[in-house]
Amino acid sequence: MVLQRRRREQTMSDPAPQAVDAVEQTLRPQYLQEYVGQEKIKEHLQIHMAAARKRKEPLGHTLLHGPPGLGKTTLAHVIAREMAAQIRVTSGPALEKPGDIASLLTNLQVGDILFIDEVHRLRPPLEEILYGAMEDGVLDIIIGKGPTARSVRLQLQPFSFIGATTKVGSISAPLRDRFLHVFKLGFYSAGEMESIVERASGILNVPLGAGAARLLAEASRATPRVGNRLIRAVRDFAEVRGVSPVDHSIVRETLRCLEIDRDGLDATDHRVLRTIVESFAGGPVGLSTLAAILAEEEDTLEEVYEPYLLQQGYLQRTPKGRIATPKAYQKVGISLPVPVQSALL
Repeated sequence: MVLQRRRREQTMSDPAPQAVDAVEQTLRPQYLQEYVGQEKIKEHLQIHMAAARKRKEPLGHTLLHGPPGLGKTTLAHVIAREMAAQIRVTSGPALEKPGDIASLLTNLQVGDILFIDEVHRLRPPLEEILYGAMEDGVLDIIIGKGPTARSVRLQLQPFSFIGATTKVGSISAPLRDRFLHVFKLGFYSAGEMESIVERASGILNVPLGAGAARLLAEASRATPRVGNRLIRAVRDFAEVRGVSPVDHSIVRETLRCLEIDRDGLDATDHRVLRTIVESFAGGPVGLSTLAAILAEEEDTLEEVYEPYLLQQGYLQRTPKGRIATPKAYQKVGISLPVPVQSALL
């Protein structure tokens, strides 16, 4: 009966979950075999989930971390479907007081999954409530105030907690240590991105001509979310231009209008590199200074733009700040100064 109830695969939404439009939802894989990339993580998850199902237990508490857009939320939903479990979705900033998280925990049924995105933004008092829930399956609450206050311990149903974060270092050590499984999602290879683009084009019924998928994959920043966004943009251009299948010219026109180059760098990426090269002679320059000049938030630069620029070898992080690499000079079309060349050798 419990298994039958789980197979309804109902997703329960709680305070202010991240909004996902209908098209984006259709592009997300539903099961692990549809999930492209992250092979090591999938291999481990298959074993852990199979063991949990065999013991008729929930999956151990799991932490997913990595840059935005790599599929952490999608993987959480995939885990829920593979475990035939209900999933409650919320985010760290949406949980403001202990009563919010206490309400979530007490309403969980056997085997349910609690998914908290941006878990690093949970307030310390709320983290403390999770300690007992994760480790002992209990919820300690205080009833009353002053001399009449008393502590009550409630036994919770066995559940799985999945947290997702772009800043694993910002999670307190006591909370981080209570996760049984910790997985870091990495950027995707060119072949994996091409498979993701082709899958999305099939779902959206957007035929791609020879080489179009490869061109889109190269411009997708090794990130599925970007690849899905680009294929949707290409679909619009192709429909307006009356072109089918999508050829190189439509892809190039789309990328040009979006100010994205063939390597996936957009206008802000180019501004970051050009500012470091032109205004600071290649660096080092501090993140706060760079953010002030570009009129961007520090968190936006650090979480959205820097990971890909670092991964592609355009930037280096040093204790003194960010430094542009020779590849960055080449990207912005400026010759590398001789003293800089000597310093980098």
